[in-house]
Amino acid sequence: MSARIASRTNLTAALAAFALVLAGCSGNSPSPEQRFADALAAGDVQAAADLTTDPAAASAAITAMFDGLNAQAHTFTVAESGESFTIDADWDFGDGEQWQYSTEGTVVDVGGEQRLSWDPALLAPGLEADSTIRYTVTTGTPPQVRASDGQPIMTQQVVTLVNLQPSADPAAVAPLLAPIEPTITADSLRANLASSEGGQAVTVITLRDSDIAPIRARLAAIPGVELVEQTRLLTVDKALSSPVLADLTTVWQQAQDASAGWAVQIVAPDGTATRVAGQDGPPASNIDTTLDLRMQTAAENALASISQPAAIVALQPSTGAILAVAQNSPADAQGAIALTGLYPPGSTFKTVTTSAALQSGDVTPDTVLRCPGTENIEGRQIPNDDNFDLGSVPLHSAFAHSCNTTMARLAVSLPADALQQAALQFGLGIDYVTPGLTTVTGSVPTADTPAERVESGIGQGQVTASPFGMALVAASIAHGSTPAPMMILGEPGTADRTVTPTPATVDADLRAMMRETVTDGTATTLADLPGLEGKTGTAEYGSGTGSHGWFVGIDNDLAFAVFVAGAGSSGPALDAAGRFLR
Repeated sequence: MSARIASRTNLTAALAAFALVLAGCSGNSPSPEQRFADALAAGDVQAAADLTTDPAAASAAITAMFDGLNAQAHTFTVAESGESFTIDADWDFGDGEQWQYSTEGTVVDVGGEQRLSWDPALLAPGLEADSTIRYTVTTGTPPQVRASDGQPIMTQQVVTLVNLQPSADPAAVAPLLAPIEPTITADSLRANLASSEGGQAVTVITLRDSDIAPIRARLAAIPGVELVEQTRLLTVDKALSSPVLADLTTVWQQAQDASAGWAVQIVAPDGTATRVAGQDGPPASNIDTTLDLRMQTAAENALASISQPAAIVALQPSTGAILAVAQNSPADAQGAIALTGLYPPGSTFKTVTTSAALQSGDVTPDTVLRCPGTENIEGRQIPNDDNFDLGSVPLHSAFAHSCNTTMARLAVSLPADALQQAALQFGLGIDYVTPGLTTVTGSVPTADTPAERVESGIGQGQVTASPFGMALVAASIAHGSTPAPMMILGEPGTADRTVTPTPATVDADLRAMMRETVTDGTATTLADLPGLEGKTGTAEYGSGTGSHGWFVGIDNDLAFAVFVAGAGSSGPALDAAGRFLR
């Protein structure tokens, strides 16, 4: 008997003992069935077993019953006494889960002593000598994780674990598995077996049903190979990959747990279980997401050929719906960089700098400003890309051509918190609690010195953003205010603060400048895409010898960010954006 059962039955045992004392004082010995019921109520396995005609069998059955049911509390009461008797049982499993029943038995004489004729059905109806009883949690039909159009993205499926015992021949196994997983070789399998402690079996791969079906029989025929089936939540499309799937798996598990019911089962020797009590849980609702499968696939394909870590995040500005979150294999090796990776945003941050400058009232899109090829501003030598020099041009042209010198000079004249506040108006620096989605937008500290404002104004220094954060910036400009991000339909995220939106005229001016960037600026490689608005970005990192590439865009009711780590320029991000949109 477990310690748990013993601790739960201490009070019952004391009461039972007290009842025996009273009975002794009255001069009436309790009947054997009464003592049996009292012993069961007290959790005293051996005392109950010894009152039967087969103590050994009874002890084993009673122990198995207590272990299998593992209830929070239980009672056994004699309802009718005599040579034929009835015992009422009550098991309490907590949370309103209760099982009540009655059993019948007979008292026989064994060598002048009264004993209960042993029958496992004394413990529970239907229990037999070769069966066991157990309490178990049950689940209903597992929910599906579905795309915005109702197509299933993830479903519970059967997988097979390929386990190797030390006696298995790696040379026989490897040729069957290598076509599925090229990294598997006879030598790699030998290394796996060598790392096993105590000669235990090693799981070398987990296969979907479609993968193992052609080789199942041949694998099973190899001595030392064990095939073990399990159920797991998997993508319907094996090729589909996204960092959002981990959070959606958590949501799925919560839905599955909420649908839990319970059952008491009699288990036959062959493992067949018959339910004798219990209640089904409520049906689990499908998890309907905002993901657009077509767009998700396009984003994944757009990144597949890039050798550096790269990511695309796409939102619907009007609703905040997350339409696609993709990253390539090098990015996957670093974690969910699309959603939580923080990097200097470089010139894409000029959307924020320009917004702050316009809101200050000191400039308009047509204000003529200098754009020298390089300039020392507050002790920081700021160059344009390849030191291009536009002379004096309107602000909208300086934005479209991404003049670092113009933006750095604008930032110097702003208040210390102007860039931070303008960033918050676009969602950058706000934390969101979003069902089914873990994100970090970025950080824009106050820039207390002119030198800090120079760095921040061109998206360098202490300014950081995630690809998700920059996609949210684009969505905020498109929508006129920051939409609450949403991954589960009808469950938008909650921001940690409320911010007054950017004035509508400022958003309109920014969108015109972003359109000019595509038609006559740094993103003309995408000029064939009608109505596209965007901003390129190159962001230095480390010692300044390397740079990341960015592009943020707006295409009607689509806002997105493309990030390529270590790209050297915005070119690879622009190319990926083109593949994504075309």
